Amino acid sequence: MPAACESVLEDIEDIVSAQDLKPHERQSVRKNVFPKVRKRGSHKNIQTDDDPPSDSIIPGVQKIWIRTWGCSHNNSDGEYMAGQLAAYGYKITENSAEADLWLLNSCTVKNPAEDHFRNSIKKAQDGNKKVVLAGCVPQAQPRQDYLKGLSIIGVQQIDRVVEVVEETIKGHSVRLLGQKKDNGKRLGGARLDLPKIRKNPLIEIISINTGCLNACTYCKTKHARGDLASYPIEELVDRAKQSFQEGVCEIWLTSEDTGAYGRDIGTDLPTLLWKLVEVIPEGAMLRLGMTNPPYILEHLEEMAKILNHPRVYAFLHIPVQSASDSVLMDMKREYCVADFKQVVDFLKEKVPGITIATDIICGFPGETDEDFHETMNLVDQYRFPSLFINQFYPRPGTPAAKMHQVPAAVKKQRTKDLSQLFHSYNPYDHKVGERQRVLVTEESFDSNYYVAHNRFYEQVLVPKDPLLMGKMVDVNIYEAGKHFMKGQPVSDARVYTASITRPLAKGEVSGLTGEVRRALQNSSHWKAAPSAEVPAKTPASSRMALQLLWPQEGLKILSVSLAFLAVLVTFYYGRM
Repeated sequence: MPAACESVLEDIEDIVSAQDLKPHERQSVRKNVFPKVRKRGSHKNIQTDDDPPSDSIIPGVQKIWIRTWGCSHNNSDGEYMAGQLAAYGYKITENSAEADLWLLNSCTVKNPAEDHFRNSIKKAQDGNKKVVLAGCVPQAQPRQDYLKGLSIIGVQQIDRVVEVVEETIKGHSVRLLGQKKDNGKRLGGARLDLPKIRKNPLIEIISINTGCLNACTYCKTKHARGDLASYPIEELVDRAKQSFQEGVCEIWLTSEDTGAYGRDIGTDLPTLLWKLVEVIPEGAMLRLGMTNPPYILEHLEEMAKILNHPRVYAFLHIPVQSASDSVLMDMKREYCVADFKQVVDFLKEKVPGITIATDIICGFPGETDEDFHETMNLVDQYRFPSLFINQFYPRPGTPAAKMHQVPAAVKKQRTKDLSQLFHSYNPYDHKVGERQRVLVTEESFDSNYYVAHNRFYEQVLVPKDPLLMGKMVDVNIYEAGKHFMKGQPVSDARVYTASITRPLAKGEVSGLTGEVRRALQNSSHWKAAPSAEVPAKTPASSRMALQLLWPQEGLKILSVSLAFLAVLVTFYYGRM
């Protein structure tokens, strides 16, 4: 007779074959079974092992420490991974020493960021911590020696972080680095409606697209994030609505290049922004992310109108990188300095007071003294209030790494010279005495003030009054520094409460329905439940919602249920 697994089961009773013992035969056999007395000292022959077998480890109860480096897009990814893990039952801790597993979310833009990432891996291994790697470094170069044998979650696979963590805790090494596609078309990435833990419950970071249309010769991020892939407008608007319903009062739009949004799906950035401003409540604000000059040039008129909207910060980050056309050509930046100036001049005219932030790379291969002086002149001309100065680092695998390098001492000196120029002027001195309306969203690094931002996304420090947090208030500016102003709230001014509802508590999971949230809180069995189980006490609709959150567990739950049913049948026949 063929084995039971080779035949088709039409009924659960078919598991019992004709050759199996009948119930009355099992009963008679039991009479001949005698208990065996264990001899004293036999326990000496039992092997002990500090680590239990992997199958005995119950995922979903461990503590996880998450560290993220890099841009706001990376921070958003880290928030999504934390939310999914916490919703599944893992405890997210800020204490790395007590954590069972470290989730390290990396940045590949510059060498120092990768060095910190590499050192953290070694520290985790020295501390016998389980490690899962994420972000752009392992996505771009997964075969590096120091990544061997370690679990990796790709930048487009963050919705499967629970699987990777679960297998890593069991002692396995897992790597998920694929791209998400729909009918062969590359998607923007993981769903936007996943559970999330916001680092700041008042600020929602929304990635509107991933990847870009450029091929900059110095950029390693392109190797990780790939070509442009935009999220549909309706999904982004829905995410914004959900955020406001959870108490968020400030939204950041982010991507590798927000200006290129929509080119792959037949729309554009202004169209998205007009849809978003329709759902922003009074007292809340929207901040735009970085855009490269070539793509914003096409929409200058519409962008000026949007940046003048009262619920959109008059702020734009436009990286120039160099004021030398020769250097920009070697960088393959696809614009010239005149293009950058046209964008800045137009926006300054049409959006009075707008803040333009920009980036400069010092010491790019082939940069001459004359090239650098042109950059110095540009900064001196526009006196950017926000300037990100970066010494060039050749990233492995990029064309710029193979170019003739500027000596390290020259790069260092140019970085120092540009920094001195930047610190030679104070952009906010003329604003002392002004009355400004600001939105308070966070605490300062020194914990002495609350941090707010005015209409132009300029930083204003205000007194630490808990009643101000998450509110829009009027202040009188009484002091100015290089990077900030200080303001005193006006006593008789109206206070705007931006939030539609109470903000989530710090560490609370976003993106869960009220029913699911109550189910997770009320079921004491949940955190101890094996990965394939949903608590028995959970209502049917909540069980369905939980399974939608983790669709990869569906087959596991079915297999466990069938196995459990088979055990019940066997037990039933054994009792007959």
